[in-house]
Amino acid sequence: MTETARLGASYELAQVNIARLKAPLDSPQLKDFVEGLDPVNATADEADGFVWRLQSESGDATDVPVFGDEWLIVNMSTWRDTNALTAFMYQGQHREMLARRREWFERLQEAVTALWWVPAGHRPTVAEAEERLVHLRTHGPTEYAFTLRTSFPPGVALPVAGG
Repeated sequence: MTETARLGASYELAQVNIARLKAPLDSPQLKDFVEGLDPVNATADEADGFVWRLQSESGDATDVPVFGDEWLIVNMSTWRDTNALTAFMYQGQHREMLARRREWFERLQEAVTALWWVPAGHRPTVAEAEERLVHLRTHGPTEYAFTLRTSFPPGVALPVAGG
């Protein structure tokens, strides 16, 4: 096994993205988004390279608080690598929903998506995700928090918060 393969097997890719709602989740404006959540989450759960996703008792994460803003929703998951995440993001119903995001969410100027490597089996917290997003907004892409466009290999990441 190569060093890269060995390191890759001991790390998973964490991703967070947040969005500010244009209307309440129970509004007619967000009906298509809300109705698409369960099918898209089910597809993610079965996707090659998918490991874990944040969810509350509701089965999704729309009621999980982030940055203390009730209009923000969070999506967080872990994946085998950037290729697995990218393959899921740009296919099927997720791609269709991504194309419609401006109907449902405000356009934010700051970074709303961050990626980072975590030890295999680690389940990131919302506080950890908030920290990574703030770091990305402040410093741009680094080993600590990066984007799909500017990513870093596993094994060079700074330690997990609190760990």
